[in-house]
Amino acid sequence: MIPNFRSDNIATVHPDLLRAIAEVNQGPAAAYGDDEYSAAMNCKFSAYFGTDVVVFPVATGTAANALSLAACARPYGGIYCQWEAHIHTSEGGAAEAYTGGAKLIPLPGADYKLSPEALADALRHAERGVRNRPQPDAVSITQATEYGTVYGLDEIAAVGAAARRAGIVFHMDGARFANALSTLGCEPGEMTWRRGVDILSFGCTKNGGMSADAIVVFNQALAEPLSYHLRRAGQTWSKMRFAAAQLMAYIENGLLLRLAAHANSLAARLGRELAALPGVELAAPVQANLVFLRLPEAAIDKLADAGVRFARRRGGIVRLVTRFDGGHEEIDHMVALTRAALA
Repeated sequence: MIPNFRSDNIATVHPDLLRAIAEVNQGPAAAYGDDEYSAAMNCKFSAYFGTDVVVFPVATGTAANALSLAACARPYGGIYCQWEAHIHTSEGGAAEAYTGGAKLIPLPGADYKLSPEALADALRHAERGVRNRPQPDAVSITQATEYGTVYGLDEIAAVGAAARRAGIVFHMDGARFANALSTLGCEPGEMTWRRGVDILSFGCTKNGGMSADAIVVFNQALAEPLSYHLRRAGQTWSKMRFAAAQLMAYIENGLLLRLAAHANSLAARLGRELAALPGVELAAPVQANLVFLRLPEAAIDKLADAGVRFARRRGGIVRLVTRFDGGHEEIDHMVALTRAALA
């Protein structure tokens, strides 16, 4: 089989999640989240995070991000993020659309992570009350980042502290939440609300789910406005029990961490063996399930001609994404093809 590292969205649905869907597919159940499974989901997620949370299933990560931020920012507000954040580079202006016009304000940071110092400086110069300037409302970080790097707990806490001092809301885009959590080896509450996170886009689809992501609300004041935004955006599931069943199975007995740890280990091996080849270098540290490599353009063309699937970036950089259902044979094949392309 030709290697396919185009995205973790190409992965299968994990059998445990399919089984969970089948188990709740027994007779009628109340619609729009009034069913017993959705109620159980909130209890299970509260226990998982170690604090009371409200969970809203959504169909996509873009919906999770845009609608989370719609509950955090006014139409004339400002949302701070890193230059390479997914909400800024890859969601087609969804955050701006669903907030009614709030402005994304990109800031620098090493290893594709938002610098707490840059955030604090931007907030000090935000010109509050000046009507021709966006007013600071929220900050968003991507964990793991678009380049697969992972914020440490102290880095998250520093962003959270800056947000608290400025009185703005702290959002985490956790499309690859499990991959980052596996890397840090901490409890989920330690990576979120204990570090100041108010609202979380909780990824499941990339790591075994079937069109099931979620918004996890830690700051209870955000839950009611968010519910209206979800309704207006068509993201209030009529048969919510099937999403709730998946999300509960996903966090049951550490399944999400086992799946993410496997994907991460594949990425670590892929990055290590490819970077050892002459003419190849890592463009970012491999800390989750993404590998960014800089290769000669001719070698990239040869890999594409051979049918290898990957994302191509400017400057001779390719992105390779490993999956929970990937195997070491695919890694072996990719290394062999790359060695041949470089020859």
